[in-house]
Amino acid sequence: MNEQAPNEQAPAAEIVELTSAGVLACADGLTDLLADVVEGGASVGFLGPLSREEALKWWRAQAAPVANGAIVMWVARDGERVLGTVQLRFAAMPNGAHRAEVAKLLVHRDARRAGLGRALLDAAEGEAVKRGVTLLVLDTETGSGAEPLYRRAGWTEVGVIPDYATDPSGVPRPTTVFYKRVG
Repeated sequence: MNEQAPNEQAPAAEIVELTSAGVLACADGLTDLLADVVEGGASVGFLGPLSREEALKWWRAQAAPVANGAIVMWVARDGERVLGTVQLRFAAMPNGAHRAEVAKLLVHRDARRAGLGRALLDAAEGEAVKRGVTLLVLDTETGSGAEPLYRRAGWTEVGVIPDYATDPSGVPRPTTVFYKRVG
């Protein structure tokens, strides 16, 4: 995700929490979004070239954890077009019930630098507080445009892990880990 200036407003997009049926209904738009960010070089777990079939299969598989409450997911839409998404993934074990991971914060390249990433992040943080979560974690490729967003939003850098994940071309890249206390 590209850096967003702190004073820019979110674009005219509606941010909606998805049910499992909503995930399935938005799967095509989420697939287009994922293809765009991977094509743009974002290290979000997929290698390029990303096939539409692979991306669609991955998004459809997210419906089950949304249905069982392991994940909460939002999309930012302009009409029917999906411009962005974010997930809040809850810890599976009882001793981690106080924490969650912010994951897959994706914004379409042509919708960046307008506050949409921050609006999605705010939605995830707000829901975490409502659910009694007090600690959030996330990771991002070191040097990505997302790092300044997280710092401006009050996230604290834990450190950098070298060669943690590859970029879409398969080159190992470092990852920066962040946390934030909420609630």
